[in-house]
Amino acid sequence: MGRFPGCPHGTRRDPGSRWRLYTLRMDPHDAADLPSADALEAFRATVWSYFRENGREMPWRGIDDPYGVLVSEVMLQQTQVARVTDRWTEWMGVFPTIDALAAAPLAAVLERWQGLGYSRRAVALKRCAELVAEHFAGVLPADTALLETLPGIGPATAAAVVNYAYEVPAPFIETNVRAALLHAFFADADDVPDRELRPIVDAVWDAGDPREWGYALTDYGAHLKRTLPNPSRRSRHHVRQSPFEGSRRQKRARLLRAVLGRPGLDADAYAGETGVATSEALELLGALGGEGFLVRNGEQWSVR
Repeated sequence: MGRFPGCPHGTRRDPGSRWRLYTLRMDPHDAADLPSADALEAFRATVWSYFRENGREMPWRGIDDPYGVLVSEVMLQQTQVARVTDRWTEWMGVFPTIDALAAAPLAAVLERWQGLGYSRRAVALKRCAELVAEHFAGVLPADTALLETLPGIGPATAAAVVNYAYEVPAPFIETNVRAALLHAFFADADDVPDRELRPIVDAVWDAGDPREWGYALTDYGAHLKRTLPNPSRRSRHHVRQSPFEGSRRQKRARLLRAVLGRPGLDADAYAGETGVATSEALELLGALGGEGFLVRNGEQWSVR
């Protein structure tokens, strides 16, 4: 057989049988609601063609380390690829294994996370590492249901880890996948729920090469979001991010940096350093404490 169309790595068998076999596993009611076979095949061809010419290189692609894949997926949840690329490499140099992350002080973890936003992701990632080190001998399970029981891992992240690291077909829906499917199959629809996308993403997923197909599909969706009015805005699950400047998120980030830089001060001191009103600083520090970031000893605050 010849080279797999659209896939830049290696020789592949005819993909048609793989897709048909995967589709046969779906509920018959879902299959009845699918677009036509011709429409599905045209979509696959478009995605592979784009990927063959424009597939992105990322340091976490093509690796078999489920922890490295998990770190990339968590970083990418709410941070742009360009920012994550170097930070992922730095992170893996400091915390190369789940055991290393589990053993690290939270302050060191948060310090390395600065600039990536939403620091609660770092706390969840460390808690996840601690549980995996304790209960799974430092190896992430190759099971989406088990992965979803761990802190910070939702259905899409769990499926991505299994799909990319273990190369077990685990179709998932995230923002780029939504964009690709909405553009191709729901061009005139609004408020589209994921339950209408699920049968299609299951049908088009390449069960024989799930890793490359995941890369191809997400790259194509990212391309559409850059070049068209973002198709994912027509999803019922699309959330427009509020402005960062002047927001509670910005104030929380400033306070957390201040505590990391000079632990052991009181709310008045951190309010003065960050320009946050004392009453609000005390409220936000308390919230950070409740979420597992900080600990209060009398009037003094430090990283947990």
